[in-house]
Amino acid sequence: MSDTNLLRQGLGRYLTEAQTAAVRRARVGVAGAGGLGSNAALMLARSGVEDFLLVDDDCVDASNLNRQQYWPRHVGMPKVEALKELLLELNPSARVETLRLRLTEETTPEIVQTRPLWLEALDGARDKRFFVEAALSAGARAASASGMGGYGREPLGRRRLGRLVVVGDFVTDVADAPPLAPRVTEAAALLADAVLEWILE
Repeated sequence: MSDTNLLRQGLGRYLTEAQTAAVRRARVGVAGAGGLGSNAALMLARSGVEDFLLVDDDCVDASNLNRQQYWPRHVGMPKVEALKELLLELNPSARVETLRLRLTEETTPEIVQTRPLWLEALDGARDKRFFVEAALSAGARAASASGMGGYGREPLGRRRLGRLVVVGDFVTDVADAPPLAPRVTEAAALLADAVLEWILE
């Protein structure tokens, strides 16, 4: 019986059977479902990843539509539910768990143990730091971003530090540069690519 999943059919042109099996087996956590998290999650789904845990406590706002993977119909919805809807629309075979909660230093250590691969897409340097530290302490791998605001400028870079990959320009504070779609999406693509490399290497 042939697979009626259109995304799977299409990916068959580009991935070997072994690669397809690897991406389907991968279990990815997404900490933050905003500009970085929503874009990166969909990129990974388009690459064949089918198992996600989405963690965020926020709802979609009109101010999110400029750079996040949401549409006007999603305004008012919890971001994790809106993103789950999009992931399942793209791939009905995906397994998408959602946790609508704020990640704190108290809640994070238990949650990071549930996935071996994490996309860190939180706001604020302090939140980013404690999440990454908790993920690494739990033995997970984490891809994190910092400095992706504004426009123009040099392309973003990537630094690989063992089980941690950091992307960004490593300089810009988002408070000094507005988060606009092109550079936020560039950072999200680098995050997704880092996770995909871990899966396929």
